[in-house]
Amino acid sequence: MSRLTIHRDDAPAIPLSTTGEANVIAEQLAEIGVAFERWAATAPLPREADDAAVLAAYAGDIDRLKRRGGYQAVDVIRMTPDNPAAGELRAKFLAEHTHADDEVRFFVEGAAQFYLHGGGKVFMLVCEAGDLISIPAGTRHWFDMGPKPHFTALRLFISPAGWVADFTGADIAKGFPKYELAA
Repeated sequence: MSRLTIHRDDAPAIPLSTTGEANVIAEQLAEIGVAFERWAATAPLPREADDAAVLAAYAGDIDRLKRRGGYQAVDVIRMTPDNPAAGELRAKFLAEHTHADDEVRFFVEGAAQFYLHGGGKVFMLVCEAGDLISIPAGTRHWFDMGPKPHFTALRLFISPAGWVADFTGADIAKGFPKYELAA
């Protein structure tokens, strides 16, 4: 289930609030300019669905987002526990960073957690299948896909260069609990 937990950025052990209600999540993330939507599930895609099938299944939503946000490129990212680069990628994404482009993700399957740093708080958001998050350019954040990652997500970009991070050098991420998938 999608879940938002908010902490003061200087007190990672003490949550200020926690909710799983999509409308409350959207309202609280709007405080820092982040958009959150819960999309109605489409028919489940077969496990062997390739990227083209994923893009086709969500073509209408992708077109709507492209028109609304000016996004020029879209791709599919998949992460599975057997990916030999999973550990290396997890470590890279766990460092606080920003982007010159919006970071827009729609989770088709699986789950992962975003950490959004703004307004003296850290917003820890578990995203799952059906969740759309849009993080504005320049927003400090990091991402944890867990020790055994499993997710498929659509990524939308304004720039054809795609995912390019500007790491802040801050070590804030080390103080917050990591995302651990339920066994």
